[in-house]
Amino acid sequence: MPIETEIWRIQQDLSPLPLTNIDLEQRLQEIIVADLSIVDTGLMLIGREVPTAFGGYIDILAIDASGNLVVVELKKGRTPREVVAQVLDYASWVISLTSGDIARIFIDYQGSLEVKETQEGIDAALKDRFGAIPDELNTSHRLLIVAAELDPSTERIVSYLQEQYGVDINVAFFRTFRDEDREYLTRTWLIEPDTLATEISSSTAKREWNGEVYVVFVEDESRRWKDAKRYGFVSAGGGDTYVKPLGKLQRGDRVWVHASGNGYVGFGEVLEPAVRPDQFMVYIDGDRKPLTEFQLEAPNAFKEEQGEHFVAVRWIKTVDKQPGIWERGFFSYPRIVARPLSPKWQFTIDRLTSLWGIE
Repeated sequence: MPIETEIWRIQQDLSPLPLTNIDLEQRLQEIIVADLSIVDTGLMLIGREVPTAFGGYIDILAIDASGNLVVVELKKGRTPREVVAQVLDYASWVISLTSGDIARIFIDYQGSLEVKETQEGIDAALKDRFGAIPDELNTSHRLLIVAAELDPSTERIVSYLQEQYGVDINVAFFRTFRDEDREYLTRTWLIEPDTLATEISSSTAKREWNGEVYVVFVEDESRRWKDAKRYGFVSAGGGDTYVKPLGKLQRGDRVWVHASGNGYVGFGEVLEPAVRPDQFMVYIDGDRKPLTEFQLEAPNAFKEEQGEHFVAVRWIKTVDKQPGIWERGFFSYPRIVARPLSPKWQFTIDRLTSLWGIE
């Protein structure tokens, strides 16, 4: 169904704010480039107006912590059907990009900014942005259409691609509202990103889920794998994009942990669902204490603004983050938590079970 957004000012009576059309499509690309977090907090911009081999130009090209590409295409005066066809055409080109191609795109983008003489390499930039370098780049990709509205027939086309063919395509709707001399920008989704990931897996798989849960552990100033091993947890923070998927982990889930950029590092069983650090209890020498009473290697683990949440795990097997375990053909996914149905996932579990001697 068409997406509608309205805003009301709360006074003695509710007063609706007027929807405005202040050249949004012309301004939106600049807004997104200036702050990519308005579409996804876990992305790094690597290209703008990227020329393809087919003559078109991708509006915005980004990359996530797992090295997967995200094509962001703005409607910009085209009909909704035209922009859907365009983004699919770009996907057919993006899927062929090698790590070297991506590195060159990133160098060219920095050169176009003319902010420094020596451009930063893609690996160094990924390390700076995400704290780790993915094992591979472009193992999968996502497509995002940015529009103010979408007609019902085009919505049906996008949903059909998602549900029947597992295309990771979504639409972000942006609207602008005016309140006297202030302007407000709102964003809604055709389908919530985390829900989309689950539905894509369900629609594309030709087999049942094997019961094993995939978890990504991204090291930064708020979490360290050494802490997670010692005190028995996986964690995430930095907003609902990361915390909400973690909340899906329930007691008894068997989790295989992928340290982004290093490979698989642990296997265990969830003991308790996600809680804040002051509610997370640690058992040391028979004593039960809050995690906050311990000195962690991650300096920002307990900072309120980070909003870190912790899931208790009984580790069955762990290894050091470096080098971790990674082989060609292993499963990788950009979401924090997933219940994959891909044949790659079963291969990964079988291989890790063998390497780690797990029954």
